[in-house]
Amino acid sequence: MEKPDKELFEKIVKIAQNRGFVFNASSIYGGLRSSYDYGPLGTLLKNNIAELWWKSLKTTEVKIYPVDTAIIQSTEVWKASGHLSEFTDPMVECKNCNSRFRSDSEPEVTCCDTQDLTEPKNFNLMFETNLGPVQNENSQVYLRPETAQGIFVNFENVLRTMRAKLPFGIANIGKSFRNEITPGQFVFRTREFEQMEIEFFCKEDESEEWMKYWTQKRLDWYIKLGLKKNLLRLRPHEADELAHYAKSTTDIEYLYPWGWGELEGVANRGNYDLAAHQEKSGKDLTYFDPKDNSKHLPTVIEPAGGLTRTVFAILLSTYEEEQLENGDSRTLFKMSFEIAPIQIAILPLSKKEELINVCNQIDSLLGTTL
Repeated sequence: MEKPDKELFEKIVKIAQNRGFVFNASSIYGGLRSSYDYGPLGTLLKNNIAELWWKSLKTTEVKIYPVDTAIIQSTEVWKASGHLSEFTDPMVECKNCNSRFRSDSEPEVTCCDTQDLTEPKNFNLMFETNLGPVQNENSQVYLRPETAQGIFVNFENVLRTMRAKLPFGIANIGKSFRNEITPGQFVFRTREFEQMEIEFFCKEDESEEWMKYWTQKRLDWYIKLGLKKNLLRLRPHEADELAHYAKSTTDIEYLYPWGWGELEGVANRGNYDLAAHQEKSGKDLTYFDPKDNSKHLPTVIEPAGGLTRTVFAILLSTYEEEQLENGDSRTLFKMSFEIAPIQIAILPLSKKEELINVCNQIDSLLGTTL
């Protein structure tokens, strides 16, 4: 059985910052906890992974439609989805220094070597802000905690304009925001992150087959991307850990330096979201099936992955240390050509201007063909 490589964590954090993958946000002002900027190499790597994700959706047996939805949605969206009432983590507070932690975090986290903590209470993870020049109860809005709801509220729009037929999917890559109580572990758990989400709409009696299909397809994608197969696993959720909307969920987990962590979740959300938004908005969100002249709310299978977590996993999985013949060693990332931030190096044999000009011409040519 594979064991987590605890020493690898510090190595990757250091090399990611030194080589231009990830920087601490607001670094010249001392940084901001659990907030990161992606440098030149990190940005290229992240963009390449996102592009491969979009390309993979074109190879599915069914149609997947892309959307790009707003970060700030109507507060009614979050009321209907249950996020305002259900999207919480249990929080405890140290009675000595007032530091706050998730009570379900593993291992048990304390700050003063004391167990003198308050009883757990629910803490809503939504980031709250105000819309418009006047701040009052009517101006209250939230930064989205997931891209999924933007997809659900656009279900009818896509269905109508694309003349979509079941089964089909709608996909979105974008930033989400969660006011985590105890963020940490580099870019694994942050308050601002990027998601790759698909909402796949199908008939209820076909949902289990599609659940298996998407779970396997997404696992295969990570292996093809370059993550080591022996560091990936599937973990079905127990009944007591399911989200309030989920009938079943299977996580694709990666063996990070501290242990197994979620890379992507594949959930059967049933028709919870469409039913909730239909009731709250009064808009008919049913699908008309011309085969039997029936109307029904589709069941939804949701593969939701973390783009920034995937970047971290790629750095961990492709990192190598090589021993050179002279006794020295070097560190490098052995990434596939498709995701590597630097794919081709054009090196002149000398600094002669004529050779540099040739290199620039080759660079220009490759830039138009790759």
